[in-house]
Amino acid sequence: MPEVQIENLPKNSMKLTITVSVEEMKPHLEDAVEHLSEHVEIPGFRPGKATYEALKKQVGEMAIYEEAVESAVRQTFIEALTANKIEPVGSPAIDVVKMAPGNDFVYTATVALMPIVDQLADYKTLKLEGKKVDIEDKEIDTALRDIQRMQTKEVRAEAGTAATKADKVVINMNIKKDNVPLEGGQALDHAVFLAEAYYIPGFIEQLISAKEGENKTFKLKFPKEHYQKHLAEQEVEFEVDVKEIFHLLPPEINDEFAVALGQKDLPALKAIIKDNMAKEKEEQEAVRQERELLELLAKNSRFQDIPDLLVNEEINKMIEELKHGVEDQGQDFEDYLKSLKKTIPEVKIDFTPQALTRIKVAIVIKEVAKLEDVKVTSEEIDEELDHLAEHYGEDKEAKEKIYSPAYRDYLETIMQNRKVIVLLKELMVGGTKGVEGE
Repeated sequence: MPEVQIENLPKNSMKLTITVSVEEMKPHLEDAVEHLSEHVEIPGFRPGKATYEALKKQVGEMAIYEEAVESAVRQTFIEALTANKIEPVGSPAIDVVKMAPGNDFVYTATVALMPIVDQLADYKTLKLEGKKVDIEDKEIDTALRDIQRMQTKEVRAEAGTAATKADKVVINMNIKKDNVPLEGGQALDHAVFLAEAYYIPGFIEQLISAKEGENKTFKLKFPKEHYQKHLAEQEVEFEVDVKEIFHLLPPEINDEFAVALGQKDLPALKAIIKDNMAKEKEEQEAVRQERELLELLAKNSRFQDIPDLLVNEEINKMIEELKHGVEDQGQDFEDYLKSLKKTIPEVKIDFTPQALTRIKVAIVIKEVAKLEDVKVTSEEIDEELDHLAEHYGEDKEAKEKIYSPAYRDYLETIMQNRKVIVLLKELMVGGTKGVEGE
């Protein structure tokens, strides 16, 4: 058992100084020797079978210790937490204090402790107003026009025909500023529907009356709200080659149009559209209610100091979420940051208030679960695990992860949180429900 010294730090943090004796380090060093010798050629030894002394001569003794550190820290840190009944949140910050052959291995682990709610807001009296889902006729009309466009036939225009507002034009485009091509300003086979608004004001007007084969050069200003702030309201030059012009032949929106889409008539199609839009808005309203009621509860509660370590970890999670979101949209994360004119440290500063809110929300959910005795039964967890496993068919590796103890614990927390949120909605959300007109 390692020797442990405990130091309480400000903001609900704790530093453990853990000393691992020479004897306790031996099994970790032996494992390190076996692992390293599998990847280092040692004359006279088969892979993984070299002795400590033979490997030491080949790679140096410090290399063996460095390989053993992760295993030693992982085991002794858990032992230290268990023996001292410490329940940290997040990941520890590990710093090596002393690592020298023939000596005790000493390191520190700084951990964040779960902040305590000094005073939980009264969720039985706090209220959040629900919003009634309202589907307007113009929204249904817009959806119908979108469907109409998807059903629209395209007929290639005859040579020499000038483009009209009812046409689609296919162009190659190059955008320059001060005679220098803009990064991302080149587009091949770019389709422009002349009846629709374009993100650059005046661009459509430049293409109306153009003919196939025509080359046009003109200058326009990017809009004030352009996502690339350094280009907003800047004048740039467009070089456009008109490749193709298509006449668009949209179907008439009537009963025949609805029948072609598998509906009885136009009113039936509108009813289906309205129902789908209502479901989507109801889901959006449910998400809004969940977010705002939790933030309301966190805002009106009082907490002990939240550890910086925990805040930093939450911020790093948010950075990773942002990065994945940007990359999922096909953008480069570094380019995205440049467009914002932000560095990673600046984004982290911006994220700090939201990170604090997210931590507080997690704390109040846990506190409400304890006060209301919200629990998830083993049967409920088993049922959810089985349901998840069904989606992976014969994928044994995926199923092993789903049924692992770690994933079971994670799922239990998620399911418990869901139950707490359902309870809070019942207590806190007032106002009307349903769809306008029903």
